[in-house]
Amino acid sequence: MELLLDTCAVIWSLEDNSCLLPEVRKQISDSSNKVVVSAVSVWEIEIKRKKGQFKTPDNLIQAIIDTDFSFLSITEHHAVKAALLPEHHKDPFDRLLIAQAILEKMIIITSDTQFINYGVPLLFATK
Repeated sequence: MELLLDTCAVIWSLEDNSCLLPEVRKQISDSSNKVVVSAVSVWEIEIKRKKGQFKTPDNLIQAIIDTDFSFLSITEHHAVKAALLPEHHKDPFDRLLIAQAILEKMIIITSDTQFINYGVPLLFATK
């Protein structure tokens, strides 16, 4: 199974995975699953860290590599799909994650209930 972490799930996985439901922690740690972090999440984390909204490791990229998560680049196809999605969700970072999950056929780990509106497979990170 390929699991795409949304931005909060990335942070919780790196910092305090007690925020994640036990089933989600189990899926993330299952070596038969491929856990993926999008470049869009790295971008969002760094923007919000600069504003003081997130506290994350100084070397975010290395911290992600150390977890054995894979990276997903943003392609022109992802960008077009994100732009064409219905306007259920205004957050451009989330819209791009949704587009990536749809096109790459991944399950998104998220706590954002607005993702339901897009029919993308979800695994809810929190209660």
